Amino acid sequence: MGRLTGKVAIVTGAALGMGAAEAKIFAEEGAKVVATDIIEDTLHEVVNDIKENGGEAIGVKHDVTSEEEWKQVIQKTVDQYGKIDVLVNNAGVSSPKTIAQMEMDEWNKILDIDLNGCVIGMKYVIPEMQKAGGGSVINISSIGGLVGMAGTSPYTAAKGALRSLSKSAAVDYGKDKIRVNSVHPGIIETPMTADTFENATQYYQTFTQLPYFGNPEDVAYGVLFLASDESRFMTGAELVIDGGWTAL
Repeated sequence: MGRLTGKVAIVTGAALGMGAAEAKIFAEEGAKVVATDIIEDTLHEVVNDIKENGGEAIGVKHDVTSEEEWKQVIQKTVDQYGKIDVLVNNAGVSSPKTIAQMEMDEWNKILDIDLNGCVIGMKYVIPEMQKAGGGSVINISSIGGLVGMAGTSPYTAAKGALRSLSKSAAVDYGKDKIRVNSVHPGIIETPMTADTFENATQYYQTFTQLPYFGNPEDVAYGVLFLASDESRFMTGAELVIDGGWTAL
């Protein structure tokens, strides 16, 4: 039996990188997956791959900053599968700029996706989890939510806030058997980090204690643990998957 058999999971930002890996591994472990993203073509490739490998999934185009689209995603999930057990707030963007370099429109856009999108998702998913008798919310933060990182001010601001938000929600909803945890990946080779890798590989090697970087599956297996009943006594926690960066 799979580790998520009988569970229904929403994974945002599921078209690429960590989100795609999470959606596929969840399906392999028995979950019914609702994969969402704004990139429709690649999202459908992920969903088709899941189905070809015997899993169950639907794909929904989804702007996480839209309250109305969140409502639609949740309604489609409940209509299709009857409940929501797991929410993975994975969708996110970054920008390699310091505070003084930022235009406020760009700052607000990044916080809107990386933080507010998670808030809206929790606002509307948590009542469905209450109806189901419990659930697991997994917010994908970053090591930037734990330590300072050069040139990523809006990203680290959002990820740090997401870490604290997860703890507050864990306190608020523990009585409802709803667990809320944050995951803090380090240097993971994904499409979002591809440009950074070209310019800063030596810098990353200095901080990563293991002699290799992470891949999306390294994070996805940690997320799988938090989605499963194996982590039933974990809430308000930070799961760090960073190759030792924050051990310094």
